[in-house]
Formats: sequence, C-alpha cells, structure tokens
Amino acid sequence: MLTPELLRRLPKAELHVHLDGSLRPTTLIDLARARGVELPARDPDALRRQMLVSRARNLEEYLERFAVTVAVLQTPGAIERVAFEMVADAAEDGVRYLEVRFCPALACQEGLSLRQVIEAELRGLARGEREFGVRTGVINCALRHLSPELAVDIARESVACRDEGVVGFDLAGAEAGHPPGPFGPAFDLAAAGGLGITVHAGEAAGPAFIAEAIHRCHARRIGHGTRLREDPGLEVYVRDQRILIEANITSNLQTRVVDRAAHHPVRGYFDRGLAVTLSTDNWLMSGVRLSDEYGLAHRELGFTRAEIDVLILNGFAGAFLSWPDKQALIAEVRAELAALR
Repeated sequence: MLTPELLRRLPKAELHVHLDGSLRPTTLIDLARARGVELPARDPDALRRQMLVSRARNLEEYLERFAVTVAVLQTPGAIERVAFEMVADAAEDGVRYLEVRFCPALACQEGLSLRQVIEAELRGLARGEREFGVRTGVINCALRHLSPELAVDIARESVACRDEGVVGFDLAGAEAGHPPGPFGPAFDLAAAGGLGITVHAGEAAGPAFIAEAIHRCHARRIGHGTRLREDPGLEVYVRDQRILIEANITSNLQTRVVDRAAHHPVRGYFDRGLAVTLSTDNWLMSGVRLSDEYGLAHRELGFTRAEIDVLILNGFAGAFLSWPDKQALIAEVRAELAALR
C-alpha cells in the first residue's frame, strides 16, 4: 500500500481546481467578518463541515455553496490572498505545477473590472511562486448561466493577459441544458490568442457535449469527461488525439455522477490508453487535496505506483506551458519520481 506520506511527497500537477472552491476556512471567516457576510458557521472546523458537499442531489446543488465564497471575493486584496494561500497549500501537498480556475466576472459585483480581478489573482499566484517554488498559471472561466457575450469579454481580457500568466480558457457551471456551442465565438478568440483550451463537459450531460467542446470549442483537455464512456467512437477519437481527461473522482461522487469510487471510469480510460490525470476540483467543497485523490485511486481502483507515476506525468504533459518549460519540468519530475521508488 502507498502511504499518505509517500503520495504527498510525489511531485504532482494540479490542473483542475477552482479558486472560489478552495478557500481556507479560517480565511473565509476573516473575509466574511470584514465584509459582514453571513456564514453557516463561525468555527473553522464547523465551517469546514458545513461547506463540504458530502452527497449533493446533483451538480446544481453542489454549486450552491459557491454563493458564500464568491460573496467574499469582491476586493483585490481578498482575491490575491486566496490565490497566494492556494500556492502555499499546494506546495505542502507536493504540487509542483498549479493551474487555478476562476470566472473573473463573479468578482465584479461591486465595481471591479475583469482586468482588476485577473491582475489580483496573478499577483497572489506570483507571490506564491516566489515564496514556495510552485509554477502556476491562471485559467479564466466563462460560465454557462451567463451570456456568451460576456464570455467573449472574458476571453478578450484573458488573451490580453497571456504574457502575464493567464494560460487557459474554460467553460464551467451547471452543465445540464447548457451546451458549449453557443460559447464558440469566445473560444475562437481564446484559441486564436494562443490560450490553452479546456472545457467542463460530460459531467452532468452526455458525450454529445464533449464532442461539441472538442469540435466547436477547440478543447485539448476535458474537465471531468465522466460520461465519455457512453460513446465508444468518441472515446477512441479522444484517445487517438491525446485529448487529456481531467478526472475528479471525489467531486463526481459528491454530485452523483458515479455511485462508488470503484465504479469511476478513470480506471477504464487508463486501461484503454486514454490520456488521463487526476485533479481535485475544489479543496473546500470536496474536502480533498491531490494526494488524497491519488490515494483514493490506489485503494479503490487498484492503481499501482507505476500507474500513478503515469497519471502524474500525464498531468505535466497536459499542462498549458511552453514546450521548453514543459520538457524541462517533465525531466525534473521523472528524475524525482524515480528517486522515490
């Protein structure tokens, strides 16, 4: 059995985690107190339990808790603090490369511009990089319940900040009934501007949304992709095109996309040759860190140490980094993984 300590020490890439779902409970309490935001609990441990989604009825219920965290992320200082603390917490868990997702429009409710939100997040991540040595990047999200026109604005600001640390563009939010196709113009702009493209798809809707994300929205990575197995032909295409699946086992259990960890399709995807890696989705709402996800895959899905190394390296290979930087990082990680065997 792989121990939690060994799993923590393994160098890892976290490609799918949301800023507004990953606040420390103590930070959430501090920020809420400063802004007069009501919380379901004021004790950190009690708040952690309240914010944890043990078993939601669906994805929409899982997302309801984000109203609390978004309410405190309305100032540059709050955004910068949370971003910085995410790098610190990632470093403690052995993460060497971290991509943080957020829809900047959510933090514009009290007058901030999209650019101000993005710059605050970048400042926090940059400070974390300097202090903890973790490489970071920002993925800006459009949201399905907001307008495609706003998505274009977010994509335009994302491209403008590409050289400052924005590495990708995404579509998130409640998936059922909201196909990615209408957001195609925003993805056209983001792709033409050189950003990496990942799309939440195949979580609360079927594989048709995955196909649309790939063929209309230029996706080179798929967030979740849990229902890809329902279309064997599309699965073969995803395999052959080396489109990375960002699997989130615990989150999928909480939203009832799968009924048991042992039934999660990531095992089958891996065995059939797809490019897959593990991510957490949200540290606060899901109550996990990346080493926990690898431990769950080991215990419930039988992933061996050698297979976990492959999952880890898939994550670094799929990172939205320049080719030279990616190759240097992969060589470094390979050597460290070998030394820990």
